[in-house]
Amino acid sequence: MHACYRKTLRSAVSTPPTPTTPTTPTTPTTPTTARARAALTTAHAALGALLADAAAVQRIETVARLMADCFCAGNKVLACGNGGSACDAMHFCEELTGRFRDDRDPLPAIACVDAGHITCTANDYGYDAVFERWVRALAKPGDVVFLLSTSGNSANVVRAAEAAGEIGCARVALLGNTGTTPGGTLANTCEHEWIVPGTTADRIQELHMLILHTVIECAEGLLAG
Repeated sequence: MHACYRKTLRSAVSTPPTPTTPTTPTTPTTPTTARARAALTTAHAALGALLADAAAVQRIETVARLMADCFCAGNKVLACGNGGSACDAMHFCEELTGRFRDDRDPLPAIACVDAGHITCTANDYGYDAVFERWVRALAKPGDVVFLLSTSGNSANVVRAAEAAGEIGCARVALLGNTGTTPGGTLANTCEHEWIVPGTTADRIQELHMLILHTVIECAEGLLAG
């Protein structure tokens, strides 16, 4: 080995590098990060307001018992809404007919999302009639009808609520505060209702779905017990 190489090697072995203190990387705050944080903060505040409402929390148990009793009596659940609320209605019902968390017998639930019915009825009778005629076709006394509307002012949902009441169904309204009146036209018209915190459809629908998930979980517990 060449002398200069031996000298370099000895120097490298005898003089280890000085360790450096690791630094925690910082995430720069960008306009998009700030927007994301604001959205999450708003959602957190809305959930906190819902959780602080003792009557709203108690209503989850009440509706869960109503739904469990409905299934035990051989009746079914119906659900309807527009746009994102239609998706929430479908999501709610598939977790009853399919499964939520654990295996169990399927539970009868139908969401009004049939494109054939909706387009036929809207074409022949107007869009305001799509849910009313569906309720009159399928609902029976003792069924439970869930009505989802972030504003509470959707005419087709209002007419569905009226039809369900005439038939003798229990009605559960999930509403919000996007207009001048909390809950809109549907407020105080159904046997059970939530007017959840939030002034935009997205925050309201997030709480609606959380309530529906919790109702399912509680109803399953009652049915299993």
